Amino acid sequence: MSILAIDTATEACSAALWHEGVVHHRFELAPRRHADLILPMVDAVLEEAGTDRHGIEWIAFGRGPGAFTGVRIAAGVAHGLSLGLGCGLYPVSTLAAMAMSAHEEQGAETILTALDARMGEVYWGAWRIREGVPEGVVQERVCPPEQVKVALNIETATAIGAGWGVYGEALTRALSGRPAVVLPDKFPDAKYMLGIAMAEQARGAPLLTPAQAQPVYLRDRVAEPARTRPGGS
Repeated sequence: MSILAIDTATEACSAALWHEGVVHHRFELAPRRHADLILPMVDAVLEEAGTDRHGIEWIAFGRGPGAFTGVRIAAGVAHGLSLGLGCGLYPVSTLAAMAMSAHEEQGAETILTALDARMGEVYWGAWRIREGVPEGVVQERVCPPEQVKVALNIETATAIGAGWGVYGEALTRALSGRPAVVLPDKFPDAKYMLGIAMAEQARGAPLLTPAQAQPVYLRDRVAEPARTRPGGS
């Protein structure tokens, strides 16, 4: 049995495959190359594992938030594979994936995630680890960094995501404190989406059809022309 995870929602592009207890993984920072890279990454992890697409039982994918085009690529590839292989889907939050990476790499239990949403805003989430996976303590949102709020002990939290690199000072002022650890160079990674999805499946979470497994953009201005979205894709 194999379980696949893919993500293209940010500058990072990644694929991870669980196969017979071993995780095979590819990750690359490759802005605007996701459409060219993601399927070769999938084929690479399958080849490394000694299996093929027909062995995939179900697929997790980064459902956003993130860049509009990038979120669509991951969803479109996952939907296409699902339809072709007849397997189910499990959408995973890109912010939750970053929280999972902070937990597994840093031992963090309280995590503040921020991705640069452009236009002077961040994609924001706050998490506690419960039974080994991130549990949201605020609803994911897109907002100016000055408007973030969370009722947590900031001084013991771990902050993660490129939004902290761009808006770290504004976020610190809004939260009236600086997190204990700040990891501004981290991006969502399919490897951690795989871990979240497998844990949730073990708890009985249902797999979805392509019609049910939809992207999450958060922002209602995704249809604006690219020239009006600084840095957008």
